[in-house]
Amino acid sequence: MAKKSWAEPYKIKMVELLKMTTKEERIAAIKEAGYNTFLLKSEDVYIDLLTDSGTSAMSDQQWAAMMLGDEAYAGSKNFYNLYDTIQEHYGYKYIVPTHQGRGSEHILSQLTIKKGDIVPGNMYFTTTRLHQELAGGEFVDVIIDEAHDSQNEFPFKGNVDIKKMEKLIKEYGAKKIPYVSLEANVNMAGGQPFSMENLKELHALCSKHKIPIMLDATRCVENSYFIQQREKGYEKKTVKQILKEICSYTDGCTMSAKKDSLVNIGGFFACNDEELYKKAQNMCVVYEGLHTYGGMAGRDMEALCVGIRESVMDEHQQARIGQTIYLGEKLMKAGIPIVQPIGSHAVFLDAKKFLPHVDQDEYPAQSLAAEIYIESGVRTMERGNVSAGRDPHTGKNRRPKLELVRLTLPRRVYTQAHMDVVAESVIELFERRNSITGLKMIYEPEYLRFFQAKFNKL
Repeated sequence: MAKKSWAEPYKIKMVELLKMTTKEERIAAIKEAGYNTFLLKSEDVYIDLLTDSGTSAMSDQQWAAMMLGDEAYAGSKNFYNLYDTIQEHYGYKYIVPTHQGRGSEHILSQLTIKKGDIVPGNMYFTTTRLHQELAGGEFVDVIIDEAHDSQNEFPFKGNVDIKKMEKLIKEYGAKKIPYVSLEANVNMAGGQPFSMENLKELHALCSKHKIPIMLDATRCVENSYFIQQREKGYEKKTVKQILKEICSYTDGCTMSAKKDSLVNIGGFFACNDEELYKKAQNMCVVYEGLHTYGGMAGRDMEALCVGIRESVMDEHQQARIGQTIYLGEKLMKAGIPIVQPIGSHAVFLDAKKFLPHVDQDEYPAQSLAAEIYIESGVRTMERGNVSAGRDPHTGKNRRPKLELVRLTLPRRVYTQAHMDVVAESVIELFERRNSITGLKMIYEPEYLRFFQAKFNKL
């Protein structure tokens, strides 16, 4: 039977006009930006696939909710609505709003990590690891080995290796492990989910040793969709049901609502421990804002309530991930090396295989991202040696096994025609890949260098 086509479960009500640029203009723009796509002006970008964080299109229901904002400094009714909505969909007892996910990571890390602690996780994420290190901890990767192989087609490459976890507990002791940092749809692995079966095994192990599991729920709704589609026994469950079951096996979460929840700003920290919650509330007051708004306006919290409800609709996830798969399959058919299986929020180009002649310390993914922009005005993101940063002990680049360029799809923003343009641009570039050279870093900030570093062509 032929594969059926699908269409987006919405219609377009408003459009944003885009500026079209020439290749000469793009060369000048990327040079001025130090070959860092983060430093480009958005008006000079045609199709913006830099990130899916805060870049989604809100629905008419969300825009209508913005008019219901209660902008009281304390006790906004939107906060209580948000509290109830998060409890309904995620299941945690206590919620502290934050301005975005980074605020949640800061609160969690400062409250739970002591100097010398070990924080295991299923592959690092840039801001998460930095917050853990600033609190005195050391991140240790316990993801399964398959996750470091871009061509391995295992369906749950976000799984934790239980044997690695057991070895870590035996080596350091449970008291040195403040929590397990579990990311849904692991970003740096290519948007790869964990399975419910693996989560249950991890939960059993951690319960035995009294180690909390703290979920990075940023893309947990998308992880829930993959479980529905790939894991036996979940075919007839809704995304909403699966999401709540995932959270039931964890002790709390950090959340950047700018992804799954379809808003432009916002996040939250949630947990089931009342003492931790009270400390988090107090930290929120110091660093984010009062505990009943946490850096968000009342209107933002109300839009977030609607976004959470829309995010768990099965038809929304089918269209959202379906568009990513559409782009990924188009590239694969042309022989472009990408991370497999195709993830949820992005298609990841394997820059090592795309540019095998460029040494990793010449930043092939950064170079490829710059070339894609020059070719077509499409902005993408490096997720490789630049993002990984330097080893704090040696000062050398970490040189991760995965050197990727992320083509990140904002939710409900672009059409399939845009995806065709993106695919054609990457394919054209692949045909002349041998002419692409590496880069030399000429400016490196102290933290999270991928945001602000500058380069010159070699």
